Amino acid sequence: MISEQIWIVIGLMGQLLFSCRFILQWIASEKNKRSVIPIAFWYLSIGGSLILLSYAIHRTDPVFIIGQSGGLIIYVRNLILIYRERLHASINGIN
Repeated sequence: MISEQIWIVIGLMGQLLFSCRFILQWIASEKNKRSVIPIAFWYLSIGGSLILLSYAIHRTDPVFIIGQSGGLIIYVRNLILIYRERLHASINGIN
């Protein structure tokens, strides 16, 4: 019983972390007076997704596992694209 309660707490923490990304995005957009997606959004997405994926695996929920796995790939890919663009800009002396 205690083990199951721990997993519920883990699942809730993952969901909280995952939800925080929207608050972060909203605050950044309000501050900039335009829609902005900060890099931290992608890190929160990855962290929340990994925790929720662990929870889904523990629960052996294939729908939840597929959903979190797909999102995880997209979040990592977005970071790769961002860092690749920054590297290109740095090499070409673009700020």
